[in-house]
Amino acid sequence: MANLSSKEITALEEQLSAERMLVAKYRGMASQCSDAVIKNKLDTIASRHQQHFDRILTFLN
Repeated sequence: MANLSSKEITALEEQLSAERMLVAKYRGMASQCSDAVIKNKLDTIASRHQQHFDRILTFLN
């Protein structure tokens, strides 16, 4: 791990929390959606936020 300041670590943790919330939000909306095109788009957006979460997590490990 790079030498991160406590302020940088806090910012990364806050961003992790935001990304986790967005993943849950878009997956939840996708699960309630009956339109296949919209459901697919919501799943794609959720996957993108999951990728963001995973990348940020690598900085904290």
